[in-house]
Amino acid sequence: MKDPVLVFDGDCAFCSSCARWAERYLRQTLASGGWEAVAFQFADLGALDGLAGGRGEVSAERAEREVLWVTPTGRVYGGAQAVARLLMRSGGAWAYLGAVLTAAPVRPVAGLVYRWVARNRHRMPGGTAACALPNRGAARP
Repeated sequence: MKDPVLVFDGDCAFCSSCARWAERYLRQTLASGGWEAVAFQFADLGALDGLAGGRGEVSAERAEREVLWVTPTGRVYGGAQAVARLLMRSGGAWAYLGAVLTAAPVRPVAGLVYRWVARNRHRMPGGTAACALPNRGAARP
C-alpha cells in the first residue's frame, strides 16, 4: 500500500456523502501525497488488518461504527483522530485544523463530538434510517 486508506461505512448515505465531499474538496489541496477512500464493504479488511499487525484493529464491526484511517506503515486511527489525519494529509488550512484536533486539550472533545455525530448520523443531512448504528447488544443477521 502506497497511500493511506480512509475506510468508511458505504451503507450509510451520510458517511458516503462525507467521503465524497472529502474526495472532492480535500484532494484539491493535497500537498503531501494521495489517499484512497473505500467503503468497508468493498475493502480488503483482512489485508488492512494484517498490515496493522493482525490484532483486529481493522474490522467490519469497527468500520461500521467509526471511520478508519490506515497508514502504509500499519498505524490505525479511528473516529475523530481518523478525520484529523485526513485533514493533516490534505495540507493547507485543513492541516492546521487536523493538528488542532490531535492536540491534547481538544482531542477528548473532538472524540465526544465525533461519537455524537456517529450515533445520530441517521438524523444528519443526507442521512437515512439505514445510517443508524446497530444496537450493541442486538444480534447481527
